[in-house]
Amino acid sequence: PAPLFSRLQNDSWGKQYSHALFKAMSHMLCIGYGQQAPEGMTDVWLTMLSMIVGATCYAMFIGHATALIQSLDSSRRQYQEKYKQVEQYMSFHKLPGDTRQRIHEYYEHRYQGKMFDEENILGELSEPLKEEIINFNCRNLVANMPLFANADPNFVTAMLTKLRFEVFQPGDFIIREGTVGKKMYFIQHGVVSILTKGNKETKLSDGSYFGEICLLTRGRRTASVRADTYCRLYSLSVDNFNEVLEEYPMMRRAFETVAMDRLDRIGEEWTPGSAQPPLLLLPGAMAAQP
Repeated sequence: PAPLFSRLQNDSWGKQYSHALFKAMSHMLCIGYGQQAPEGMTDVWLTMLSMIVGATCYAMFIGHATALIQSLDSSRRQYQEKYKQVEQYMSFHKLPGDTRQRIHEYYEHRYQGKMFDEENILGELSEPLKEEIINFNCRNLVANMPLFANADPNFVTAMLTKLRFEVFQPGDFIIREGTVGKKMYFIQHGVVSILTKGNKETKLSDGSYFGEICLLTRGRRTASVRADTYCRLYSLSVDNFNEVLEEYPMMRRAFETVAMDRLDRIGEEWTPGSAQPPLLLLPGAMAAQP
């Protein structure tokens, strides 16, 4: 058959351009010399140049495509990378199977397949934006809790900015008897049991808080609090608790009134502001605005 060049001389412009484009792409995309090997030195150097350009374009295409796919769900990729480290850690320390399963379930419930550096993100925002996001994230907690529903909005915002999100699994002891009270907890979702020395059990659920008595009295807890279900809680440290209540003394008196009422039920006496805490303390029970 006649050479391709001779056969294309009298063809239409469209056919000539199509064959030329096909030959160029066969050099560049296949990263080879196409259908026919180069003959002269000019063809050799042009073919090598086209192969270099083709290899570069191919590598750039693969790189950009990979980056695009990874950026589509970077938070999930970050979670998977983090959990791979956790798996390697568990394997390195040869943790038992049931412990590994509990750790896996904790990560699933705590992060739900996505991981963010929330503290860094919020730290980069202005205070009004930060407060707006926190109020939005905690809207269900505020709606379910009478303490927040009837309080000054400024107090609610100040309190919410100090809260730290925590997750507990069924059977976890959130508070143990005999420990010093350093946190109080607000229940966003879940059920907990307050276990006293007399084996009396009290259930608390969404919209309740507990542990505030020890923050007010600086005493030790003589009751334990156990998670009955997966619990999504917000904790407040004693330092942040006192910092917020210093600005809102009326709310401190509300907490003290509830605390005294609870202590009366177990026969203990305590004067608000007293440096001497009672010997027996229970975690706080149902949140109720007095």
